[in-house]
Amino acid sequence: MAKRGPYEKGEAKRTEILHAALEIFAAEGYRGTSLRKVAARCNLSLPGLMHYFSSKEDLLTQVLRMRDETARVRQTERPGEPSYRDIIREGAQTPGLVELFVSMAAAASDPEHPAHAHFAERYPVLRERVAGYVRQRMDEGRLTTEIPPERLAVLLLALADGIQLQWLIDRSTDMEQPIDDVFRLLAVDRDGGGEAAEPERE
Repeated sequence: MAKRGPYEKGEAKRTEILHAALEIFAAEGYRGTSLRKVAARCNLSLPGLMHYFSSKEDLLTQVLRMRDETARVRQTERPGEPSYRDIIREGAQTPGLVELFVSMAAAASDPEHPAHAHFAERYPVLRERVAGYVRQRMDEGRLTTEIPPERLAVLLLALADGIQLQWLIDRSTDMEQPIDDVFRLLAVDRDGGGEAAEPERE
């Protein structure tokens, strides 16, 4: 048991660092934020901060993992099923994390990059979740399409990722509207009499 003490303390500090980085990047953007600020928040020097990670890229990858984990927790705590519009809206409120996601997604095309494994694991899980979401609404008679749920899930994820990139270039881009438009196209009653897959905007 004595050997577990330093390990557990190290894991706790690592988690503290990731929470601090997630909060700071969300508020200020990761490009304009020095890791020294994250280190200072955790009462560490920069070398002390990097002691807990194999590289800066590893740290940023772990921040993305924590972003996904905390998002899943928030979604499970909400009553009813999570709305994909809610996820997009949350992204618009944390532009720094959108910047981090898009930048790391591009870098992850290199199999040697620390983020490669994260994205390789992430997309199959998301495709399965979105396909289940679509399949349920098809069974309920709320969506109509000849595209299999698994293929439609790929399209919806491509839409969500692509609109984030457009939004980073032009912040006037509405990230929610394309999601609305696609679900309206797929709704059983396109004239507004039926229930669309996503609720109307508030």
